[in-house]
Amino acid sequence: MPETQNKFHNDLTSGSVSERLLKFSLPFLGAMLFQALYNVADMVIVGWYEGSIGISGVGIGGQVAILITNLIIGLANGGTVLIAQYSGARQFDEQKKTIGTLFSLYGLFALALTAILLPLVPSILNVLKTPVESYAIARDYLYICIGGTVLIFGYNAVSSVLRGMGNSKAPMAFVGIAASANVVLDILFVGPVGMGAAGAALATVVSQALSLVLSVIYLARKSFIFDFKPKSFKIHADKVRLLVKLGLPTGLQNLCVSFSFLILTSLANSLSVYSSAAFNIGLKVNSFAILPGIAIGQSIASMCGQNIGAGLYDRAMHTMKVGLALNLLITAIVGAFIVLFPDVIMGLFNADVQTVVEGADFLRCLAADALVSSVVFSFNGLFLGGGHSVATLFNAALTSIILRAPLAYFFVNALHLKLIGIGIAVTLAPLGGILFGLFFIKSGRWKVNKAQQRLAELGALPDGSV
Repeated sequence: MPETQNKFHNDLTSGSVSERLLKFSLPFLGAMLFQALYNVADMVIVGWYEGSIGISGVGIGGQVAILITNLIIGLANGGTVLIAQYSGARQFDEQKKTIGTLFSLYGLFALALTAILLPLVPSILNVLKTPVESYAIARDYLYICIGGTVLIFGYNAVSSVLRGMGNSKAPMAFVGIAASANVVLDILFVGPVGMGAAGAALATVVSQALSLVLSVIYLARKSFIFDFKPKSFKIHADKVRLLVKLGLPTGLQNLCVSFSFLILTSLANSLSVYSSAAFNIGLKVNSFAILPGIAIGQSIASMCGQNIGAGLYDRAMHTMKVGLALNLLITAIVGAFIVLFPDVIMGLFNADVQTVVEGADFLRCLAADALVSSVVFSFNGLFLGGGHSVATLFNAALTSIILRAPLAYFFVNALHLKLIGIGIAVTLAPLGGILFGLFFIKSGRWKVNKAQQRLAELGALPDGSV
């Protein structure tokens, strides 16, 4: 391997599984902690200046923005898996073509998505039953966030490439810079400048731009495999087919999850502005609680992708089991803190008394959800590493659309449990995902390397390359 490539490539097919997984996942977890701080800072700071109404508005706008982000992350995951497979097979020229296609394709998609969504902002907020009190705040916040969609695509594309090559430290540094800048700019724009929630959204966009620019400069100076010159931004048709086959199911998977939470957002909004605020605070806290599950799950996917690409199936299964144990341990510790101190956590947002009362029990439900979901994330990491993105898509549809949303409507409308009913539904839904994951593992289907089959079918990998 050329020396310049060796700076970014991390071989995950040898050495201690637990040590490799821990070293790889910790920077990724750190990056996601920064990302969660990035997301929650807007709501906390706006809450201190505008109370529950501001929390409701930023939360509703943020949920739509998160749907877009999760779609992007899911699509970019196809790049992570494909690049990891090429790493395991030592096909570095194909890696470079994949990176160029990924950046070019997702840039065009980001522009198209921005043009489509901007005119739809008022309609989206109406469908979500946004409370009258917080409508203007949610509208202004969402307009600015959607305007920064290209920046979200850019950062996640760079991060997915690096993770596929086994490098999780650089993405953590980039998002850490962005999170720090976002907090400073939030305080400045929302407070002294007096822009309110719109200032929080602007701070987010500016911080994303800073992170993307710094990441590109860093990689270019380090002689990265991709040189970022205009001529290198080429779309290769065979790579497009592979990225779509591997990334679209995961993108749709994330879309299912986010869409189900938009349904729950509409349900909470229909109760009261205080229920809306408590619900959105709960989701922000949950974004911290599920971080270990997501980070370790994605690390399992990257590590399993390389090992499955190298034909090391036993090592891939061992990676999943180690990751699952680590997931349960960390998530249990985080969940215990949430269960014991929900009032303290709610108080950080400067929410009204009624919001705190409604939100405390909701937080306890979400702590249980994080623990159950960590099992699903671990299973999905194994499946994604082998290219079984359709299986994870089905799992997401099962837990989110088939179980979570209907259960929430039943508990709220039929049993009149209000916000706690939504919390119970959120906790019960992942149990279906666990049952499906156990069935898929027991069947042995995960051992079929779907990612490599697709590569071989399209001539992306030579026969016998692993």
